[in-house]
Amino acid sequence: MKTTVNVVAILAVLAMAPVALSARSATAPQGVGENIKKGATKTKDGVVKGAKVVGNKTKDGVSKTGEIMTDGWITSRVSARFVNEDTLKNSDINVDTSDHIVTLKGTVLTPAGRARAGVVARQTEGVRRVVNNLTISSKSKG
Repeated sequence: MKTTVNVVAILAVLAMAPVALSARSATAPQGVGENIKKGATKTKDGVVKGAKVVGNKTKDGVSKTGEIMTDGWITSRVSARFVNEDTLKNSDINVDTSDHIVTLKGTVLTPAGRARAGVVARQTEGVRRVVNNLTISSKSKG
């Protein structure tokens, strides 16, 4: 979370800025001091706005590769991980994600497939919880 550290450092510097500005404005003409205060206020407002944007982006979390882990990203990632699983061949699994909670619906061929789907989903980065509503059916997808 380097971004958070940088924002905190910037906010700390800005917190000290009014002290430095007030010391300067004591010797500077009134107009210059006002301009400096206005500039500092604009800078502070910009930093605060930027911090809010960073906070909103990191709310969902960031993957190890730097991608933002939205619910859509998690759904895609879980579905992609199912492709190479032998126990899930010929399964019909629907993945839904809401607030980083993954819900699995559909059918798998075996109890082992149902269990494996839950494990794969749980081990996917960004997943907080898995609701496994998969049913077992001997019908193959086709």
